[in-house]
Amino acid sequence: MAHQFFFNSYILDSLPAPETGFDVVQDLSEPRLRMYITQRGVKSFFVRKRVNGHDKRIIIGKYPETDIEDARAKVAEVLDNASKKIPTRRKKILFKNFVELYLEHKVRRSEDSLNKLKRAINMHFKDLFDKTIQDLTVSDLQKSLDNISGRAMALRMQELLQSIFNYALNMGYRKDNPMDNIARITVVRRERKLNKSGLQKLLSAIKKEKDINLRSAFLMLIYGFAPKTKIFKMRWEDLDFNHDMWGDMPLSDRGVLLLQDLPQDGEWVFMGRGRFHLTDPRTAWKRVVKNANMPNVTMDDVHKFLMHALVWNPDKDNLRCNMNDLLDELFA
Repeated sequence: MAHQFFFNSYILDSLPAPETGFDVVQDLSEPRLRMYITQRGVKSFFVRKRVNGHDKRIIIGKYPETDIEDARAKVAEVLDNASKKIPTRRKKILFKNFVELYLEHKVRRSEDSLNKLKRAINMHFKDLFDKTIQDLTVSDLQKSLDNISGRAMALRMQELLQSIFNYALNMGYRKDNPMDNIARITVVRRERKLNKSGLQKLLSAIKKEKDINLRSAFLMLIYGFAPKTKIFKMRWEDLDFNHDMWGDMPLSDRGVLLLQDLPQDGEWVFMGRGRFHLTDPRTAWKRVVKNANMPNVTMDDVHKFLMHALVWNPDKDNLRCNMNDLLDELFA
């Protein structure tokens, strides 16, 4: 039987490779999701499905290229597709029109995120729009990828094309996925050097920020244990100071004290321009990290460092205690 626990990056990053063969672990949050760990240390998410009397093991993606939440979200889709009989469709459809179908039926994003994805598609795949999805070749797709500036963006667009053509295959518009014949783009991951000492220097630099709105937002990146997009979209109506909760997530003591000192005079906790919430204060952040002498540290680095260090617990009271203990340890 596979070892079971709640998948989080801190634990998965620490899983040792077996001496021989492979190990299997299972997610308690989504019990159908499992992970292989090979003796070379390769970690892959997968699901099991019995199809036509045979046990199939279907790979969702390698970790950490595929993150935990994405893997969980794909479980139902992968299991559903495994037992579907592929229909046959002879009518041709333009790539542009098929992408619209894909976005409508397969993509679940916020409005802002969806619009951002559409802009990227229009920018990088416009040369493919007037061709049918049936007639697109490996050469056509490779040319589009080669024209994308930046390997990280090219990789994301490659993964999107892989998903689009998988959908075309499942829907019967293609008999093959041409993306299977294109080598995966490699990206050298940026080394993240944020540690306890660096976070302390960053906190000192944030506290010197003159704009109280920006200063408070940056402090909540540390005290809130949430990604920047969620922090900046924080609403007063979602905060419950009687129970120290933010929606269904507990607040740390430092986070509660910070928020209670802010004026509650609008919909958003951290206001941006035009009575809208704060979005991407990159200029102010550059000023902060420059003052901390850590110019390469991003806001995402802060969240990832804290989530690696936080001991996850499904019980909200225990999780809140773990948040407070971690912050006390970091800033005692």
